[in-house]
Amino acid sequence: MTRADALPDLTQRPAVAVPAPPRRAAVVRDLRTLRVLWRREMLRFVRNRVRIATSLVMPLLFLLILGSGLNSALDQPGAGPSAGPGSGDFRTYLFPGVLLMVVQGPAMTVGALIVWDRQAGFLRQMLVAPVRREALLGGICLGGATSGAAYAVPMLLMAGVVGVPYGFHLLLALAVLVLVAFSFTVLGVLGAVCIKKPETFDIVMGLCAMPLLFLSGALFPVHQLPGWLNAAVLVNPLTYGVDALRRVIPGGTAWAGEDAGPQWWGWTPPVLLELALLALLAVGALTVAARRFSRTD
Repeated sequence: MTRADALPDLTQRPAVAVPAPPRRAAVVRDLRTLRVLWRREMLRFVRNRVRIATSLVMPLLFLLILGSGLNSALDQPGAGPSAGPGSGDFRTYLFPGVLLMVVQGPAMTVGALIVWDRQAGFLRQMLVAPVRREALLGGICLGGATSGAAYAVPMLLMAGVVGVPYGFHLLLALAVLVLVAFSFTVLGVLGAVCIKKPETFDIVMGLCAMPLLFLSGALFPVHQLPGWLNAAVLVNPLTYGVDALRRVIPGGTAWAGEDAGPQWWGWTPPVLLELALLALLAVGALTVAARRFSRTD
């Protein structure tokens, strides 16, 4: 053995483990991102008072003019379900559907704002920030869901006008509306992540919104539709939001009957199962949108 072999090799330094970033710091950063983007959506909502007012015009027309007109027409002897015993006010039946109309539109509009942010270059600035893109998407969805549900509050205050009594059930209805708003915000965001052109996004959302509303039971009972349309009703997520809301609000099912909601081989799913389906849809769509958003350049 030579003298060089006996000496330690000073050129080889022991490996030093690089500390991973603290998990708590990452969580705090994600929460801060959620708060900032949620606040951004709320500022958009609060500062655009014209949009708030115009968004309530069409639902009010449906409720006060169309609802009153159809209620008078159906109240004639021998005209529709209202002629039978235990019939109710058609405006009370229409009220949950109008609430869904109020929530659905603004929630899906959040996706359009993402498309316009991409066109303006603001989305690229957000994507280069040292935060997770899932947190960016989550903050946008929470803000959209909150603003969407906020649109429903003035309509809930009008419950007494259409014969719905005030009480704790209106708070339950608001909770259902928050879940529906979050679900449709996520669907709108998923569309915005997949579609890059604003014109194409507006056309696709317009084509999707009206069939979803008409085939949900929001405006008329759907249990007597033809079989091929009944299949579309059952796969429509808005159907379960409308039915859950109608069963939470007193008098919501009186005009058409308890069995006017979605039926699975003659079985009516309970409200909790309907809400669980909406929550599952939101989680699945958010997962897909987050993966697509991660690859957005």
